[in-house]
Amino acid sequence: MSSQVILPRIMQVGAGASENVHEVLMSLGCDRPLIITDKMMVQLGYAGRIQEVLALHGVNADVFDDTVPEPTVNSIQAGVAAIRDGSYDSIIALGGGSPIDSAKAMGILGKFGGEMRDYKFPRIVNEEGLPIIAVPTTAGTGSEVTRFTIITDETTDEKMLCVGVGFMPVAALVDYTLTLSLPARITADTGIDALTHAMEAYVSQKANHYSDSQALAAMKLIGPNLRKVYHDGSDAAAREAMMLGSTLAGVAFSNASVALVHGMSRPIGAAFHVPHGLSNAMLLPSVTEFSIPGAPDRYADCARAIGVASEADSDEVANAKLLDELRALNDELQVPTPEQFGIDHTTFMELMPTMAEQALASGSPNNNPRIPNAQEIVEIYKTLW
Repeated sequence: MSSQVILPRIMQVGAGASENVHEVLMSLGCDRPLIITDKMMVQLGYAGRIQEVLALHGVNADVFDDTVPEPTVNSIQAGVAAIRDGSYDSIIALGGGSPIDSAKAMGILGKFGGEMRDYKFPRIVNEEGLPIIAVPTTAGTGSEVTRFTIITDETTDEKMLCVGVGFMPVAALVDYTLTLSLPARITADTGIDALTHAMEAYVSQKANHYSDSQALAAMKLIGPNLRKVYHDGSDAAAREAMMLGSTLAGVAFSNASVALVHGMSRPIGAAFHVPHGLSNAMLLPSVTEFSIPGAPDRYADCARAIGVASEADSDEVANAKLLDELRALNDELQVPTPEQFGIDHTTFMELMPTMAEQALASGSPNNNPRIPNAQEIVEIYKTLW
């Protein structure tokens, strides 16, 4: 049986890739881009640098910098209005997952109208919005190479998963030098997010030979380097490995789907405003422990790819080492528990049944090697305390 693989039309990877934005624009036949980003990217000078590169070639690029972490329906409306009013022919999405996800949503709504809820899964969005050139500045979400975006409906606290070719950037400029200024907390959270993407793509029931190759390569890059970049953000070689690993993990899960960690993570983020990578990190050890019986050989492969088990280890030994590593990683990277994050215990417990239903409704748990029911999801949530 064949597997469909969907990728950006253009990918440029390595130091200075972001400075080739003009050549990419020209190849797309575009000359009126809007840079969609956040205020931090403006303060760091990254948005200005892209404007300068484009200005050298006579291209004027406006900046929309009002995206927010964990984008919501309301937060993207100003960007949609800007697109409609500005006669732009393309979008340069600059930043972490939130600006890139925001840009994906804005590109579709700006061209076709409607409301974000109209585009949520199970609808598959194959309409092509404004072409997006994604320039990631974190090594984590992989959003630059995925056909997904996640937008929160703040009226219901639902994280809406939106899927389809229409959300795939046309180009991805993957420049690890843009990650050198990332603080340790964001480095950790996005790094574990990338690791989760790779692991879930590999154990997903929708995995295929192509996604497997990308997921394993990603884990081999992320495993030995995540601690390095957390402790020393200026380690260029480790940053480069993490950036490539993040992109490969994005390719893997975009073509194999994520699973139970993401299904359970989205409701935590929506209800308690926990950053996506951080909620993934909270869940990864417990969900992995629950899921190993469904695919012990696959999880053992993950342990070997990450570098914590050897080929000589049995699957059982490798999986024990994997669980030890995931817990140790959370400890070393100071991943907080929900309580340490400031979540009220009573509120969390009361919301668990609702979060479990939301997780199941997302569809992601059905990709897991061991598919849980709602009560089993509640029991996993309980282990986080």
